[in-house]
Amino acid sequence: MEQDVRLVIDGEEKVYPKGTTFFQIAKEYQKNYTDDIILVLVGSRLRELGKVVDEEGELSFVTTADKIGKKTYRRSVILLMQKAIYNLYGKDGIDVRVKYSIGQGYYCELVSKTDAAEKATAFLPEHVEEIKAEMLRMVKEDLPIKKESWNTDKAVELFKEQAMPDKERLFRYRRSSRVNIYNLDGYRDYFYGYMAPSTGGLKYFDILAEAEGFMLLFPDVDTKVVAEYEPRPKLFATLKSSRDWGKMLDIDSIGALNDRISAGDTQDMILTQEALFEERIGNLAQQIVSAGNHKFIMIAGPSSSGKTTFSHRLSIQLQAKGLKPHPFPLDNYYKNRSDCPRDEFGNYDLECLESIDVELFNHDMQELLAGKQVELPIFNFKTGRREYKNRFMQLGKEDVLVIEGIHGLNPKLSYSLPDESKFRIYISALTQLNIDEHNCLPTADARLIRRLVRDARTRGTSAKETIAMWDSVRRGEERYIFPFQEGADVMFNSALIYELAVLKIYAEPLLFAIEKDCPEYLEAKRLLKFLDYFLPMPSEGITQNSILREFIGGSCFNV
Repeated sequence: MEQDVRLVIDGEEKVYPKGTTFFQIAKEYQKNYTDDIILVLVGSRLRELGKVVDEEGELSFVTTADKIGKKTYRRSVILLMQKAIYNLYGKDGIDVRVKYSIGQGYYCELVSKTDAAEKATAFLPEHVEEIKAEMLRMVKEDLPIKKESWNTDKAVELFKEQAMPDKERLFRYRRSSRVNIYNLDGYRDYFYGYMAPSTGGLKYFDILAEAEGFMLLFPDVDTKVVAEYEPRPKLFATLKSSRDWGKMLDIDSIGALNDRISAGDTQDMILTQEALFEERIGNLAQQIVSAGNHKFIMIAGPSSSGKTTFSHRLSIQLQAKGLKPHPFPLDNYYKNRSDCPRDEFGNYDLECLESIDVELFNHDMQELLAGKQVELPIFNFKTGRREYKNRFMQLGKEDVLVIEGIHGLNPKLSYSLPDESKFRIYISALTQLNIDEHNCLPTADARLIRRLVRDARTRGTSAKETIAMWDSVRRGEERYIFPFQEGADVMFNSALIYELAVLKIYAEPLLFAIEKDCPEYLEAKRLLKFLDYFLPMPSEGITQNSILREFIGGSCFNV
């Protein structure tokens, strides 16, 4: 009996022989789950299904519907795609690069590894069907995905042999002497996170030609149906422009950023990035001035995009060009808390448009547009009520309102205002970096880390509390912000190429404070692992008007 292990599963105590795989246990319980089981959680420890039972504890299942399970599934499909491309075109020196996330998929390009610049190679219509067919063949064969523990120096040699310079750079800075490499039928690569046990469950995907490459598409809410792809040309162009700029500076991956930090080039990097940032804001201000008829500058974007600092910096540029801008948060038009709708959990839903007094907003804006004087409200977040404190506004010829808030791009917010009176700006932190050739740096993770640091500093909110509310914030973004992003006149990327190396210093202590028995511990552990890729970078050289100051403190603006 000493070779048996006791587990508590769904409230029932079960005994398994030591050495039983979690995959075997998952097959026993799969009939109880609609979505595929892809990982297990034993106590506070995530385990891959290929691992064996070696400790007692409470076991729960992670499916492809769970956040961690969804990421594991997508990561595994990427490895499947890489192997398919290697099988088909590897002998010709062709590899794949995963560029960025768009909707429920990743944009990828085929590249020639024999080209030092790694220019995209021609992607032909027949490539779509060839890659899909090879992936499905491997799904049918149900090939195992094996985890191997490698010496870090040996792993660097592997990446060099396989012409993966981003990974080679990344692991020069790895503190651990060991690294986990995944092996799919002889094809080896490193991945940021857990993987499925085999290819048999990776059948829900699609490939569509897009631009110079293709979209690898995944399911969304329904884990067994691939989400329909909606082209987002403005987002795509913004991502490409940002990535091209990073590549021009040879800072397009975390390893490349670490090279610059270790070489002591941080001040030049900061000044160059801020100069570009200011140039882009200046060009945007000129575009608004040249149009000559916009009275309402509507700024919207997801959480922690830097909307407040951006609205102030844009206002300064507009003022330098002869206009009289007035930054104004849309939050001032919140309804009194008692009048706000509640969500399915009984909490006030402050993300929905119905929490804004849309009728009052339109009345006041129409009056301003007509040249009348209006007393604008101020929302008191302590009392949860709207107040009036003699804040009068009248728009002259040069006056413009710079309005920022999550619903700024929703046409229902400003339904009564003439279209020509509005200039719409979508802002988000779309990082220019990737972890490496095949691992995207999640944009939402960068924003979450921004928010962790800011809320701890300005609101006394713990990292545990911020992580706990993040899923709700993300649901609000999906519902109220992202559907309107392509309706913007301009899309602005607020990410700074070096910011995560700076935020690391502030975020790590907050994340380490989360205890193992907290539900948020797994997410904290994942973020700590993510931040471990970055060398720390001091904040002393960052200018007072930098968007990063909104989060770490020291801004010259009231943020």
